[in-house]
Amino acid sequence: MKCWLINEKLTPCGKEQLSSGGAQYAAVLSTEEWRSERDHFGMVIDMESELFDRRETKAIVGLDSLTGSFLIPDRQDISGKEHAFSFALDEKGIVIIDDEGYAEKLVEDIGRTKKWRLPSLERFIYDLLESTISQDLYLLNSVEKRLDAAEKQILAGEYEEFPAELNDIRGDLLDLRLHYEQLLDLGQELEENENEFFKEENLRYFRLFTDRVSRMKDSVTGLRDYVAQLRELVQSQLTVKQNKIMTILTVVTSIFLPLTLIAGWYGMNFKYMPEFDKPYAYPIVIGVCAAIVVGCLIWFKKKKWM
Repeated sequence: MKCWLINEKLTPCGKEQLSSGGAQYAAVLSTEEWRSERDHFGMVIDMESELFDRRETKAIVGLDSLTGSFLIPDRQDISGKEHAFSFALDEKGIVIIDDEGYAEKLVEDIGRTKKWRLPSLERFIYDLLESTISQDLYLLNSVEKRLDAAEKQILAGEYEEFPAELNDIRGDLLDLRLHYEQLLDLGQELEENENEFFKEENLRYFRLFTDRVSRMKDSVTGLRDYVAQLRELVQSQLTVKQNKIMTILTVVTSIFLPLTLIAGWYGMNFKYMPEFDKPYAYPIVIGVCAAIVVGCLIWFKKKKWM
């Protein structure tokens, strides 16, 4: 278990200092530590089982408690295993229940990098929430650059590998959009302040957070639309390629149809075909065939079919 007092910056302390009342606190515990030390925090948890239901990011308002959980996609592998932890808070402080060390690292980073002119539990929670999305602007920009590069390659005719890649990006964006929707619900629940654990003037921190998440959600929506447009572009390029192939096949077929007719006509071998005893019949037929090929080519060029 690790504990901090929320002063001008996070100050490490022992658990015996949490009840002194000198400052609000933050604590990170494992599940086993919570079960053995929960009475030390004096929190009245209405439905403790909800603390360990970490299937989504949410906040649950009880009669005398505010609990919830985080399910945060790994930004290095968005569709992979998520980071999960729970929290419980009241007006005295917040307890984070984390078995994998992810939340502890976030809190330690806040303690190392943040200083506050007006320290408060609300400001700490705001910085904790912000730390979960701190790299997302860079992530969304990198996705947009990937899509821009993909569009240029697709227009250049290099699109065979992109349908699978676009599907992967679309899946990641779908996961991010769901995550942002859950973060918005969480931020709005905190801003509602139903149990009045937070000071009214500090609710602005939660509004700032929800506004930022809302903008990121809009960006994700725009990127998903971009992916849909690129998928349509790939399909249109495939259609154009198929049409070109069909055009070539049609031109070749059209050229050889009259030649096939001539070959079939003179291949019937009737006894009294008049051309058989003419010395120039063979070169004349060759000339006629050549004229047909050249005439067809000129006609197709004129009609812009080639």
